[in-house]
Amino acid sequence: MKSTLDDAGLNRQHVFALRQLPAELLEPLSVRVHERQLILFGHAGRRLWERVQAEGVRSAHPIDAYSVRTVERWLAEAVPGTRYRFVYPTGLAEGRHVGLQRLGTLAGWHHASPFMVGIDAEWGSWFAYRAAILTDTDLPVSPAEDHGHPCKDCVAKPCIRACPADALRSGSMDVQACRRQRLLEDSPCALGCLARQACPVGAEHRYEQSQIRHSSAGSLGTIRRFVALSPDEPAPS
Repeated sequence: MKSTLDDAGLNRQHVFALRQLPAELLEPLSVRVHERQLILFGHAGRRLWERVQAEGVRSAHPIDAYSVRTVERWLAEAVPGTRYRFVYPTGLAEGRHVGLQRLGTLAGWHHASPFMVGIDAEWGSWFAYRAAILTDTDLPVSPAEDHGHPCKDCVAKPCIRACPADALRSGSMDVQACRRQRLLEDSPCALGCLARQACPVGAEHRYEQSQIRHSSAGSLGTIRRFVALSPDEPAPS
């Protein structure tokens, strides 16, 4: 399983037995009788973006499209005949809510950071969830892969100091302060979180600037749509 997916950039994989997952995680997914496992796929580091760039940007969501194609190719080669369905990312179009961070926590990947992105001691915050499928497979269930929570022993807290909105000063994210800062004209964090980039953990795995800008442009677009639909949202000053 690992070599093909690792080479393609989906270098984090975790197989869950559905019977071992909390009911509240499964309820939104409308699990079918034949489905026995959930497989979570993620990427860590820069390889996935390198592979996506090599293929060329061919859709509005190139990482999602690439990840789906890669998982489908792996399924056809490794476990032919498997019945499966995506619950992420394509399941989003059907209104499903997939608890990715909760699944990441159960897999040992995800620890909370001050800047609201998952972090671990090996990869820092430079990883993401890319796909999740429900299947009728009977693959070996994955043990938790926990590299530890680096924020617990961090005294300097460079992420808190780096945030120009002071959105992390209270110890938890001030989402509105962050949002207002990102919407400012010429904001230094419109296309990349300065707090995240200031974190030294896993710095050697930091995304290329082109990937940071790509991902940040998507979240900035979401913020702008939210503000447009929320007339009571305070305007940036």
